[in-house]
Amino acid sequence: MAMRATTAALAAAAAAPRGGFLRLFSTTSTSSSSFPFPQATQQTPAREQAEPNTNLFVSGLSKRTTSEGLREAFSKFGEVVQARVVTDRVSGYSKGFGFVKYATLEDAAEGIKGMDGQVSFTWLLTSVL
Repeated sequence: MAMRATTAALAAAAAAPRGGFLRLFSTTSTSSSSFPFPQATQQTPAREQAEPNTNLFVSGLSKRTTSEGLREAFSKFGEVVQARVVTDRVSGYSKGFGFVKYATLEDAAEGIKGMDGQVSFTWLLTSVL
C-alpha cells in the first residue's frame, strides 16, 4: 500500500507545473524570462584588413618538420629570407607551426598560392599581422 502511495505522489509531482529553480534556467521561452538579454541594436564594425606582409605563419606541420625542410618547401616559390619551425624545448620536435619570411610581397603571395591546400604537407597559410 505504501508503494502505491509513493508512486501516485511521484506521478502527481511530475504532472505538476514546473517552477522555482527549473523555470529560472528554462530555455524554452525567452520572452517571459525575467533575465534581461541584450538586444543587438547596432552592428559591430567590420574588422580592418591587415596590410600585406612578407612574414607568413604556417601551421599543420608534422612533428618531424625541420626549419631546413620548411625553407626548401617554400623556396620553390620565391626567395626565402628566413624559415623557422617552433619546437618543443623538451622533445625537440615541432609544435606544428612555424614562420617563413620572403624577400618581397610578390614572393610571399606566390608562396601562399603555391602551398595553400597542399594535402601532402597539410599547410595552412595566413599572413601574420
